[in-house]
Amino acid sequence: MKSTQRLFAAGLLLALPNFALTQALAANDGSDVIQTVADDNKQADAEAAQDAKPVWVFENSDIEVDDGYIYGQLDNGMRYILRQNGTPEGTVLVRMRISSGSLEETESERGLSHFLEHMAFNGSTNIPEGEMIKLLEREGLAFGADTNAATGLDTVTYSLDLPRNDEALLDTALMLMRETASELTIAEDAVERERGVIQAELRVRRNFAQRAQEDMLAFLAPDARFPKRFPGGTDEVIANATAAQIRALYERTYAPLNTTMVIVGDYPVEMIEAKLREQFSDWAGGPVPEQPQTGPFDTERDGQTDIYLDPALDETTMLVAYNPWVDEPDTVANRNKQGLRAIGYAIVNRRLARLASGEDAPFRGAGFGTNNLFEDAQETSLTINTADGEWKKGTLAAVRELHQAMTYGFTEAEIKEQLASLRTSRENAVKSADTRANGAYVGAALRLVGRDRVPTTPAYRLAQLESFEQLVTPQSVFDAIREHSAAFDNPLIRFQGRNAPEGGGEELRTAFAEAMALPIAAPEDNGPIVFGYDDFGTPGEVVEDSVEDKLGIRQIRFANGVRLNLKKTDIREDRISVRISLDGGDLLVTKDDPLKVFLASSITAGGLGKHNVDELQSALAGKSVGFGFSNGTDSFNLSGGTTPRDLELQLKVLAALLTDPGYRPEGVARVRVGIDNLFQSLDSTPGQVLGIQQGGILSDNDPRFAFPTKDQFYTKDFEALEAAIGDRRRNGALEAALVGDFDEDAAIAAVAATFGALPEREADFLPREEARIRTFTTDRSVRELTHAGEPDKAIIRRVWPTTDNRNLKESISLRLLARMVNISLTDRLREDLGKAYSPTADANSSRHFRDYGTLSLTTSIDVEEIEPTSDAIDKVIADLLGAGINADLVQRARKPYLENIDNALKSLGGWMGLVSRAQSQPQYIDRFLSASDIAEALTPEDLQATARKYLQPNDAVTIIVAPQGPLACEGETGCASLGTSPPTTE
Repeated sequence: MKSTQRLFAAGLLLALPNFALTQALAANDGSDVIQTVADDNKQADAEAAQDAKPVWVFENSDIEVDDGYIYGQLDNGMRYILRQNGTPEGTVLVRMRISSGSLEETESERGLSHFLEHMAFNGSTNIPEGEMIKLLEREGLAFGADTNAATGLDTVTYSLDLPRNDEALLDTALMLMRETASELTIAEDAVERERGVIQAELRVRRNFAQRAQEDMLAFLAPDARFPKRFPGGTDEVIANATAAQIRALYERTYAPLNTTMVIVGDYPVEMIEAKLREQFSDWAGGPVPEQPQTGPFDTERDGQTDIYLDPALDETTMLVAYNPWVDEPDTVANRNKQGLRAIGYAIVNRRLARLASGEDAPFRGAGFGTNNLFEDAQETSLTINTADGEWKKGTLAAVRELHQAMTYGFTEAEIKEQLASLRTSRENAVKSADTRANGAYVGAALRLVGRDRVPTTPAYRLAQLESFEQLVTPQSVFDAIREHSAAFDNPLIRFQGRNAPEGGGEELRTAFAEAMALPIAAPEDNGPIVFGYDDFGTPGEVVEDSVEDKLGIRQIRFANGVRLNLKKTDIREDRISVRISLDGGDLLVTKDDPLKVFLASSITAGGLGKHNVDELQSALAGKSVGFGFSNGTDSFNLSGGTTPRDLELQLKVLAALLTDPGYRPEGVARVRVGIDNLFQSLDSTPGQVLGIQQGGILSDNDPRFAFPTKDQFYTKDFEALEAAIGDRRRNGALEAALVGDFDEDAAIAAVAATFGALPEREADFLPREEARIRTFTTDRSVRELTHAGEPDKAIIRRVWPTTDNRNLKESISLRLLARMVNISLTDRLREDLGKAYSPTADANSSRHFRDYGTLSLTTSIDVEEIEPTSDAIDKVIADLLGAGINADLVQRARKPYLENIDNALKSLGGWMGLVSRAQSQPQYIDRFLSASDIAEALTPEDLQATARKYLQPNDAVTIIVAPQGPLACEGETGCASLGTSPPTTE
C-alpha cells in the first residue's frame, strides 16, 4: 500500500484519509473453462498469496511498530486495532471506519454516502427507526457529543464515546456498529423523512466560506474529480434519492474488506477481541470497491490568476505551484527526509509569524507549506491574509521573506530553536506515555489505516531523534526544503476578498514580480535569547496551610495575601495545569464604559516589557510553558500548561505577564484589523446577526451587553486598558491553582518565589454587587432581524428568563429541562418533520448575575419553514407543559448529565474547574459533590413543575433572523436595524 499523507493545503487544510487500494476481481462472464484440477487451484492460490498486499503497512517497513496495540483481521477480511488504556479511567472510544466516501459516488449518487450515513440512525434489522438515539441516551451517550458519524471524500467514520466500561455497554456498542455494517433497513418512508434533515444540514453549511472553497478548488484543480465530489452532493440528487439507490451504494461500499474497527479504552483487549469476533465474524460482504479516480491533474499548469469576491470574505492572496507526486513509504529514511524539510518549513513560517506580530505588520498572517494532493501532485502554497486594501503590501513582504529563505537558507540559531522544541516534545511524550489519552491512541490507529503511518511508541521516537539530530545542519535542512517544494517561477495566483485589486489579475502578477526583485540578504545569526525575568523579590512566607477534607485540595495563603490551591494527581503523568485568577474581569465594565476591559484578552499580543512576542518565543524554545490571559466574569485568568521540569519557569512567565506586560502597539493594531473585518461582515450569516443583536435585545440595550459601534472599539488602546486594570494588576486579590503531577514542596517554593514575592495585595475578591445587576427585557414582542447571506436561510430562537444558580436543585432542574427540550425538539423537528438539522436548547443559570438566567432554544431552518417550524416548537412546549415529561424522557436527559459528572474529574481541566477558586468559592465543591444525588432524586413531577414555572409561552422572547427582502419584513413587527445590539451572554 502506498504511503502518503494526502493533505491538500489551499487556504484551508483538508485532511483526506487514504483509500482502500485492493481492487475487486473482474466478474467471469461464463465463457471461460472452469478450472477444476486441484493442482491448478493450488498454483493459483500460491500466485495470489505472492501478489497479495500485506494486511498492515508496517509489515514492509523498518519502523518499529507500537506493539501495545492488537492488530488483527477476521476471516471475512475486516481489520481491527485494539488497545487497553486507562486514560481517562473507565472510558472507551469505538470507531468504525469504512474506507469509501463521496469519491466512490457516481454522478447520479452525489451526496448519497452522506445520506447513507444519516440512515444508520434510522432503523436496522434489530433497532426500529428512531430508537437508536433513544437507546444510547438511556445509556448516557448524548447525541452529537458522544454519538456521531462523519463522511469524507474517501471515508465514513462512525463514533461512539462510551462514558463507562461496563461489559453490557460494550455489547450494546458493538451490536449497534454491527447493525450499521450490514443490517440497515433503508426504508423508503424513512429516506423521505431524513431527506429534509439532510437538506437542512446542507443549507446550514452552505455559506460564503463554502462558496469560496469551491471556487478555489475549481481554479486550482479544474479537471480533477475530487472537487466535484464534496460529501454534500448536489441538491438534485438529494431531492430525488431513492431507497434503492442508497442501498446499492451501501452494498457496494460497506464490506468487511473495506472496514476497520478501532477500539481503545478501559477494557481487557481479550474481551474486546472476543466480542468483536462474535459480532462481526458472520458478516459477509463483497470485494473492496475499486479505487476511484481523484484527478486528472496537470502539474505543469502555471501563470494563471483568479479573483473571487464576496462581501463576507477577508482579504487573502494565495500563490501555488506544483510538483509531481512522489511515493514515500513510511520508513526510517523517509521519516528523516520528512523531518529535515519539516524543520525548514517551520523556520520559514516562524519568520512569517515574526513579521505578522511586529510593528506595522504587513499582513495578519501568512503560511507556507507543501502537501500531497492525493497521489496526483504535490502542491506548494504561500497564503497571505491581509487587512482590506493591504494585499500588495502583504504580498511584497511575504514573497520577499520566502525568496530570501529559499535563496540563503537558515541560521544555526534557527535550527537549534526547532530542535530544542522537537526534543522537548519527545521527552515530554516519553515521561507521560503511561497516561496517554484514548484519543491519542485512536488518532494514531486511524493514521495507520488512512495514511499508512506506522504507530510508534514515544520511547522509539525519542531514540530515533538521537540519530536524526546528527543529520540536521543548516545546509541539510535547506537542501531538503528546496528539493521538496515547488519553485514559484510562474505561480498560480488567487485573490479573494471584498474588493478586487486595482489593476486586477495583471496587477497581482506585477506585484509578485516586484516582490521577487526586492533586495535580499543572508539572515543574521543573533544567537540565543535569554528569558529576562528571574527575580521577583524575597520569596513569600506561608502563613496558612491546610487540606480541604472532601477532595484533598491543599490550601495555602502567603503573607502578601496570595492564595494557592494544589491538587496533586497522576491522571496525566508529567503534566501540570496552572491558572492564576486575578480579581476584576468583566464585572469592571460599566454602562458608561462598556469596553473598559475589552483589550485584556489581547494583552499577550503585546509581549512582555523585556521581550516582544517573537523574542519571547525564541527565549522559551524547548520549554513547556503557556502564555495565556483571558477575561472571566469576575476575574482575569492567567494560564499555562507545563511539566515538573519547567514549572518554575512557567510561574515566572505568568508573573512577568502580570507585573510587566509589554503593551506594544502592534497588539492593538492586530485587534483593530480584526474589528475592521468584523464590521465588513456583520450581516453575512444569520448566526452572525443573531450573535451580534441578541444581547441588546435581551437586556433592553444595556451597553454592557449590547454590541458597540466601530468608533467605540477604536477609542480603546493599551493605555486605556492599563488605566482600567493597572490597579488590579498591582493590588487585586490573587488565587493561584496547580493541578497535576508535581512535587508539592517544589511547587510551593516556586509560587513563593514569584507570586508570593509580590507586594501585599487585597485579601479577597471584591463583591461588586452593583455590577451583578442584570435585567431581562419585559418586551416580549417578536423581533425580526435580517441578514445578507444565503436567501434560503433563517434562524428561530426563543429565550425564557429563569434565575441564577444559587439554588442548586433549581439549577439542575433547569439544566435537565433544557436537555428535555433539546431531545423533544430533535424528535419533532428532525425526526418527525425533517425540518431542522440540529436544533439545540440550553439553560444558563448565572453564577455571577443576581436572579438572572436563561433557557433558550435555537434552530436553523429554510426561510419557507418559519411558520410551520414555529408551530412545531409551540407543540413541543405545549407537550412539555402538559403531560409530556415522562420517566423515559427524564432518563434520556438525565443519564448523559450524570455520566458527565462521573467523568468530570478524569482530566486536569475538570479538576481545575474546582481547584482554581477553592478558597474564594468553596461552595462549588459541595455543589459538585451533591449534584448527582440531586439529579437522581428529581422526578418527572418535579421537572414538570419546573417546566410550568419557566416555559410559559408568553414569557419567551422570540427572535427570527431571515434574509433581507420583503418576506423578512412582513408582519406587525417590521425589521430591526442592524447596528447597536449584541452578543455577550455569560
